[in-house]
Amino acid sequence: MLTKAKLKEQIESFPEKFSLDELIERLILVEKIEAGIFQSETGQTISDTELDKEIEKWFK
Repeated sequence: MLTKAKLKEQIESFPEKFSLDELIERLILVEKIEAGIFQSETGQTISDTELDKEIEKWFK
């Protein structure tokens, strides 16, 4: 979840004029990155070997 501070930081990094779509895309990206970092820090990841097995299933 985004904080007001993170939202403000993102808005301040934009040029003077920008579209709402650009802002929404940026916020979605930031939220996904933060979720991934949280998952990594809390051990909610899989190993390379497990990933390789999952990918093999996709192509069978």
